[in-house]
Amino acid sequence: MTPLAPSRAPDAEQLLAAWDRAQLLDAALGAPPDLAAAEALQARVVAMRRARGERTLGYKIGFTNRSIWPLYGVHHPIWAPVYDTTVTWLEGTDGQVALNRFVQPRLEPEIVFGLRASPASADPRAVFDCIDWIAHGFEIVQSPFAGWKFDAAQAIAAQGLHGALLVGPRRPRSIVAGPQELAAGELVLSLDGREVARGSTEQVLGGPVQALGHLVSELLRRGETLAPDAIVTTGTITDAQPMRPGQQWRSILAGIELPGLCLRTA
Repeated sequence: MTPLAPSRAPDAEQLLAAWDRAQLLDAALGAPPDLAAAEALQARVVAMRRARGERTLGYKIGFTNRSIWPLYGVHHPIWAPVYDTTVTWLEGTDGQVALNRFVQPRLEPEIVFGLRASPASADPRAVFDCIDWIAHGFEIVQSPFAGWKFDAAQAIAAQGLHGALLVGPRRPRSIVAGPQELAAGELVLSLDGREVARGSTEQVLGGPVQALGHLVSELLRRGETLAPDAIVTTGTITDAQPMRPGQQWRSILAGIELPGLCLRTA
């Protein structure tokens, strides 16, 4: 019997079209053969988005929360750019988002950093010293793969599953004394007044600064650096929660002087 040929991975045009149209990819398409091929696909999508006028502002880091790795079959962090077209700066702590531009959207509560300098080292203290501001944010992630079933290479190629980033009030780095203080935060996430998840910032690779340090290390290993004014969202503090229209999401933070957020879906 002749063995079946492996399924062809999606190309950059198909990946971008799925993002633009909020559609699932063809189920017959396979996965990139390895992480290097997935990163090359992501880079081609980034080039296409820049060519049409989108501007990269920084990065999202995904799968930094080790507690959710078994749920998705992914066992290391991933990252992808965020854009001026995907980042919303909230005026205050309330926001609203229309979900029809996302495919299978889920909500992730995160800690977001704005840099004032490009870190030259992944050492947590050196990374911390390069931070300008700290904020709490909601990332909306999405999956063009049915049922949220994918491997790490597919997630990387699909732009790190990034859909949007809503950034709450920004506070100066001086609200905490160092990296370990940011690892001591606790978050409760509620939906329509009912608690649905809770987590600790320590679960994010040991803390948000450590997660940022991981990205710095990986970029330096590739001969790249973060822009001195980049924004980076450091990964979800709880498992990603499915989103539907007509919901009200609310987060409460303890241990870090950041306000919680309220998000309504339409």
